[in-house]
Amino acid sequence: MGELATDVVNLGSAQRPRKKRHSTARFVRDILITLLAALLISFLIKTYLVRSFYIPSPSMTNTLQVNDRIIVNELVPKTTPLQRGDVIVFSDPGGWLGASDTTPKSDSTSPVIGAIQTGLTAVGLGTKDSDKHLVKRVIGLPGDKVACWNDFGQLEVNGVPLEEPYINVTAGQRADRFTYTVTVPEGALWVLGDNRYNSDDSAAHFTQKDVSQPFVPISDVVGRAIVITWPSSRWAL
Repeated sequence: MGELATDVVNLGSAQRPRKKRHSTARFVRDILITLLAALLISFLIKTYLVRSFYIPSPSMTNTLQVNDRIIVNELVPKTTPLQRGDVIVFSDPGGWLGASDTTPKSDSTSPVIGAIQTGLTAVGLGTKDSDKHLVKRVIGLPGDKVACWNDFGQLEVNGVPLEEPYINVTAGQRADRFTYTVTVPEGALWVLGDNRYNSDDSAAHFTQKDVSQPFVPISDVVGRAIVITWPSSRWAL
């Protein structure tokens, strides 16, 4: 009877490490499932809802500063129409970024860091592909007649002068450094930077004729900027 009791105690002692190993494996499995679910959700959010970008140039100052991080609402224009005044992110319509931006650039980033950045960008948490996109303000919608030629140096859309408190110009300067009158074609947009005298935008490309497409196809629009997320001192809608 005493020997039987000893065997039972030994059997219980042997089962404890096995239970501990099983609990550890289940914990690791739960962590992996949670991470995979989070990545999938992030990917779906990036694909259909919102996406992060950084600002690489001063063309939108003072509204957006160089190296600001912004969140873009991708439901615009997929389900919500664009409006005049929207700040949008769009892919290069063709040559806007310049020939130097189409050639491979040296990258001093380590392969590991580069892989992490690429992975984060793929799920919408990184901004590695920001230099393949542009950010400007919508001034003209399809069918609009946009002109910069009146006596007060204002922009006009369909004959109505625009009030533009967001533009970065000095007192006495015109609303744009170029003079033009255009009609926006169907399926396209006329976009300008808020820093009008330092922005390669629709007006610059139209007057300089340095690209074949000075308008932005609506199909190239990624979404509408909705919030500045970084730096924290500039958090704003």
